[in-house]
This record gives sequence, C-alpha cells and structure tokens, in this order.
Amino acid sequence: MSASRTVICLLRNDLRLHDNELFHWAQRNAEHIVPLYCFDPRHYVGTYNFDLPKTGPFRLRFLLESLRDLRNMLLYAGSNLVVRKGKPEEVVADLIKQLGSVGSVAFHEEVASEELNVEKKVKEVCAQLKVKVHTCWGSTLYHREDLPFHQISRLPDVYTEFRKAVESQSRVRPVLPTPERLNPLPPGLDEGAIPTAEDLQQTEPVSDPRSAFPCTGGETSAFARLQHYFWDTNAVATYKETRNGLIGVDYSTKFSPWLALGCISPRYIYHQIKKYERERTDNQSTYWVIFELLWRDYFKFVGIKYGNKMFQVKGLKGKSVPWKIDMKLFDAWKEGRTGVPFVDANMRELALTGFMSNRGRQNVASFLTKDLGLDWRQGAEWFEYLLIDHDVCSNYGNWLYSAGIGNDPRENRKFNMIKQALDYDIDGEYVRRWVPELGGIRGADVHTPWNLSSAALSHAGVSLGDTYPAPVVTAPEWSRHFSKKPSGAGPSAKGKRGPTYTPKQHRDRGIDFYFSRSKNL
Repeated sequence: MSASRTVICLLRNDLRLHDNELFHWAQRNAEHIVPLYCFDPRHYVGTYNFDLPKTGPFRLRFLLESLRDLRNMLLYAGSNLVVRKGKPEEVVADLIKQLGSVGSVAFHEEVASEELNVEKKVKEVCAQLKVKVHTCWGSTLYHREDLPFHQISRLPDVYTEFRKAVESQSRVRPVLPTPERLNPLPPGLDEGAIPTAEDLQQTEPVSDPRSAFPCTGGETSAFARLQHYFWDTNAVATYKETRNGLIGVDYSTKFSPWLALGCISPRYIYHQIKKYERERTDNQSTYWVIFELLWRDYFKFVGIKYGNKMFQVKGLKGKSVPWKIDMKLFDAWKEGRTGVPFVDANMRELALTGFMSNRGRQNVASFLTKDLGLDWRQGAEWFEYLLIDHDVCSNYGNWLYSAGIGNDPRENRKFNMIKQALDYDIDGEYVRRWVPELGGIRGADVHTPWNLSSAALSHAGVSLGDTYPAPVVTAPEWSRHFSKKPSGAGPSAKGKRGPTYTPKQHRDRGIDFYFSRSKNL
C-alpha cells in the first residue's frame, strides 16, 4: 500500500462532524480516513493531588452517548468511528503498524499538561514510524492565531481587556460545513465496540427527575437543544434575566456539556446568535451568550499562558494562602452535610445529577475556600469528578478566582451564604427540592434552621444534629440577613414570572464574582 493513502483522525474533545477541520483536511489528503477515539486508562484513575475519582458516572454516560451519536453520523456519511481501549500513543502506533498505509495522524491541539503530554507522545511515535503529524485548533470561539496579541505572554490578566481587544480587533471565523460524505475506513479494519460503563469499572448512574440537565450527549442533541432554546422558545432573548436561576432546564443555555466534549462548536453557536439577532431580536441577552463564550475562550488562553500554574496551590501569581486539609469538613461539603441548606442543596444536586447552576458553583466554591478555609484544589478535583460539563480550563480557572489566586484577584471576595440564598431562593423551594428532610420548614426559614425554636423545629419534623446536621460553621456576616427574611410571597428559585425569572435587582449578579468590589455578595 502507498504510505499516503490513510489518515488517522485522533478525536478527543472534538466529537462532532460540523465545523471540524480534521475531517475537511483528511478528506482532501487521504483515500481512507480513520476517525479514532481511545478510552485512555489515565482518565479513569485518581486525580493528581487528592486521588479522587477522575471521571464520574454522569460525564461518562454523556461521553458514551456522544460517541454513539458520532458513530451514527459517521456511518451516515459513509465512514465509521473506530474505538479502542488504551493509551492513544500506543493505539496509534499499533494502527500504523497494522494498516501499513498511514501517511498522517491529525488531531486538535489541547491546552492542559495531561493532554499536551499525549500529543507529545503521539508525535514521538509518529516520528519513529516516519508518519507525518497534522494539528488543528478548534476549541475556542476566536482562533488562537486571530488573537490581537502577538504572543500569548501578552494576553491581558484582566478579562475585560481581553474581551474588548478581541471584539474590536479580531473576527470569528465562519463555520466549516458538515461533510455530506467522508472517505471510508481502510478495508478490513474492525471498528471496535463502544464500551459500557461496566466495561470501564463504572456503575451506570440513576437518572434523577429533578435534574436541571436531563439531556443526552452528542451533536444531534446539541443541535436540538440550540433549536429549542433559540428558535422554538425564544428563551435566548431573556437569557440575561434568567441565567441565575436554580430550577428547570431553560433558565440557562445548558450548552456547556456539549461544548466540553466538542459536540457543538462555539463558532456555530455564535453564528446562530448572529442569525437570531438579524431575524428575531438583538438585545443584551443575545449578546450575553457571546459574553459567556468569551469567558470560556479566556480561560483556555489563560491556561496556555500560565501552564501548570493553573493547577498549583499558589495559583497563577504564586500567592501563599494557609489552606487547611480537614477531610471531615471536606466530606461534609462534598456530601451536602454542612448544615448550611443552600450549600447542601447545591452539593446534593451535583452528586445526584452531575450538574449545578452557575450561581450554585460560585457559592459552594466560596463556602469551601472562604468559610471553611479548605484547599481549593480539593473542590476543583471534586468538580472534575462529578461535573458533566467539566472543562479543565474553565473549572480550574473559576476555582482560582474563587480562591482569590487567579489573575486579577482585586479583592478577597466572599459570598454571604444567607444573603445569596435569600436573593436567589427566596421562598426556599430549591432547598426543599434537594434537602427533603427540611421539607416541613415553610418559606425562607428553611435557609437558617438553627435559628428556629425547638418547637418550630419539632413541628417541622427536624432535629438538628439528628435528622439534619447543625452547621459546621457560621459566619458573623450572615446574621445581618437573619431579620431580612420575607414574610410574604416573592420571586422564588423558579420565579414569579415562570420557572426562570430572576429578580431585577439580581440580573447582573453573574459577573459580580469577577468584577464587583463589594464584599456584600
């Protein structure tokens, strides 16, 4: 066989046909294309610092669904998805030797050290076997080569500066079309079975009807979600007002799980937003979706600039903080047993569904780092384990901000758990949804059960320290809000104007975490 007839496309977090440069390049340069996905055993061991499980059941289920969908799409295009269990560098070497016709191996470049190490080893294998390597960049809204900074070292350490620069000086590239046909696999190549959770020593997760993300993985589902959120419901037109919600599927776009695995391209979302603005409405909400995509870009480029500092205890600027390790406190946090209902509700939602709202993530991270004083990396690694939408740069970037050791830590921001609970779950509906043992406590009193009389607790069927924990910590600033609990009805976690309404005074709170100098959050 000619040594230029086959291209292996090594897929990782780019599980889509649309806007995928790999397939376009391979189609032009080979008679046979091998779309390859490897179940790398290094993804199913412990995390780096605290040996927590690395890939949890919800993200694995979403990944398996995404791979099954991609295989179906490839089959429709005349190809197939080749699946192997093993380290990519070893699988690629075996395939090169087996086929004898591989001229190139192509893959999308990633950012973090573990992914870069895979790329390095694949390149070494290809060099030894005299096979070319072709790489692409396709995970961000703005292409890395189109940034208005000549060197990544000049990336601003302030998001606003980055945003203004790219918006004024760069452009978003057009979406590459979805190929209708792809050149086939080499003859005789076994595609391999997509494993089950059990094959990977995982248990299949139980679906919870309360989940805010009851969606399946894959490009097909991602397109359906965008169609629903943009064109069928016009929910995108009120995104800025609803994005701080806690209950329901439509308070936010929910694109993040598909973006994390590359099932949907950020450029595709951007150009659909622009189309929506031309044909329906152009407002702050439609822009805010792009604003959030830019945050995702920014964290990736920060990851390139700072490398492994993103994972180090002192953070990006080498700031020493006396974090403590207390496994009893950490277990209470991760299991939703802190005795602080708003924290516990969010942590239980994460454990039972693999998802948590942006509002919840900011609060539980602040609680871990500022109220408990625990090592931020414990929280980051727990999120890495459980989140369906885990994206290494966004996850660690957000935890660095929460810990006050990211870039631009202007102040030691700390969220007030009681104020936040009263702002965003005013009648306690969200807490009672996930902490059912407090279901007998009416209204906003559910956020501070330790303040209730013994008679009131008894009437609600609650015994602190028995049916529900006493708080592991109480912050003095919480008391400022004990007397501010509403007596009447008000906007709830679902909201008085439907399941995703956010009170007017809180509509801009999504960026308070990054921009506000106020300590009264």
